[in-house]
Amino acid sequence: MTVEVKVAEAVVQVAEEPVKVVAEEAEKEVAEEKCEKDESKPKIVEKSSSYREESNFLSDLKEHEKKALSELKSKLEEAILGNTLFKKEEKKEATKKPSNEEEKEKTEEKATEECEKEAEKKDECEEDTKTEEKPEDECEKPQEAAEEKADEECVKPQETECETEQQQAEADAAAQVDRDISIWGVPLLPSKGNESTNVVLLKFLRAREFKVNDAFEMLKKTLQWRKEFKIDSILDEEFGADLTSAAYMSGTDKQGHPICYNIFGVLDNEEIYEKTLATEEKREQFLRWRVQLMEKGIQELNFNPDGINSLVQINDLKNSPGPSKKEVRAAVNKAVALLQDNYPEFVAKNIFINVPFWYYAFHSLLTPFLTQRTRSKLVFARPSKVTETLLKYIPIQEIPIQYGGIKRENDFEFSVGDGEATEVVIKAGSTQTIEIPTPEAGTTFIWDLIVLGWEVNYTEEFVPTDENSYTMIIQKGKKMCSDEAPVRKTFKNQEPGKIILTVHNCSGKKKKLFYRYKVKKACF
Repeated sequence: MTVEVKVAEAVVQVAEEPVKVVAEEAEKEVAEEKCEKDESKPKIVEKSSSYREESNFLSDLKEHEKKALSELKSKLEEAILGNTLFKKEEKKEATKKPSNEEEKEKTEEKATEECEKEAEKKDECEEDTKTEEKPEDECEKPQEAAEEKADEECVKPQETECETEQQQAEADAAAQVDRDISIWGVPLLPSKGNESTNVVLLKFLRAREFKVNDAFEMLKKTLQWRKEFKIDSILDEEFGADLTSAAYMSGTDKQGHPICYNIFGVLDNEEIYEKTLATEEKREQFLRWRVQLMEKGIQELNFNPDGINSLVQINDLKNSPGPSKKEVRAAVNKAVALLQDNYPEFVAKNIFINVPFWYYAFHSLLTPFLTQRTRSKLVFARPSKVTETLLKYIPIQEIPIQYGGIKRENDFEFSVGDGEATEVVIKAGSTQTIEIPTPEAGTTFIWDLIVLGWEVNYTEEFVPTDENSYTMIIQKGKKMCSDEAPVRKTFKNQEPGKIILTVHNCSGKKKKLFYRYKVKKACF
């Protein structure tokens, strides 16, 4: 009944949520216009301070957090040294028992036979007592002695065997204590004094709101799962290229977090579905592939207290599979559950783009069940706000061109080492010129340029230093539409001068322009 009521409320909110979102965005735009008076000056894109991760330095932790960390370390130390961190393997014990079972059975049968013989003697003795009326002492004394002897013979083998098994178990446990247990390359034994151990343990504590027992159980389950799932060998496995477009690692955000893109629409393709999710075996391979991708992303992290130890997830919901693709949804949900249960606090930001209106209702249904920490990491962007939203967290040169950025796949011209793009705000109805100096003849220049939303006039020309030379038109004036791809041009000058890029904002709104350029190296 409760579920039905919540679903009904969510359906009602489908119509209300978009209005609320649009109103909030309108207020943001008004506020931004008031604050930006001197934005026409070029500037380097600065790092965003819109969200901040919790500190991993002990000195920054609250008292109850320090206490919880200390308690978890004590429990973990005890579990590792006591060899109780993992479930005991019953298979090995089962293989040891059969070798002694025959002897044990023979001993038990022999003892049983002796007990039966003594019981018969007792019966005979009682009959003789009745007929001959002999004194009880004469009959009972030998009988009691025989019984005690038989009991000793029955109990001794069992006691000896139990003691031997116990001693053997203790010896095996002492011999099997693994002080080098680690996770993601970080040693877990607290007494080793590695600072990264605290960082990892804090992830489990934060995932369980600093409840020590819950965090410890989560850690134990994660370690057990990694053992059973054979994570240590997963990086060496090959899964083919069919799924590479469904999720991939690419670039970093403004704070240095590696970015993972999840493209749900790919799984709606019938051909890819048949190759990757059509059977149970393929769905299991899909899970292993997704876990492998997560492990590859973690290899780029730094578990020092001041290091980057989490990822940014970009989830593209465009053309995501509908309700009819139950197998796809089940596989995706299982993968998400695995990542949530075994990779706690590994997401710095979870950004959903190309979000349909109905998804806001779905999110509002889930929100009451989410912690404040989880809610603070969620970001949603409608199709018209994708680039604008991503730019809050990711530099333009790290955003793929399909999402309004200037990052190209397998780009051999620009690299991370070439620096950040420059941002310029063009006011409504104004013109912005960008000059690229070319002091030496015979030099090849390459540049990228993009205007968010475009709807501007754009020209390119080369102006020689020599006033007697003619200006060369590289690109005639062109009206750039909203769906235009980023401009990339290459030009080789024959004499000293400068390249001038001119952008005229003929719209009634301000525009953001980003550009970068470099000298292109000659290929031999």
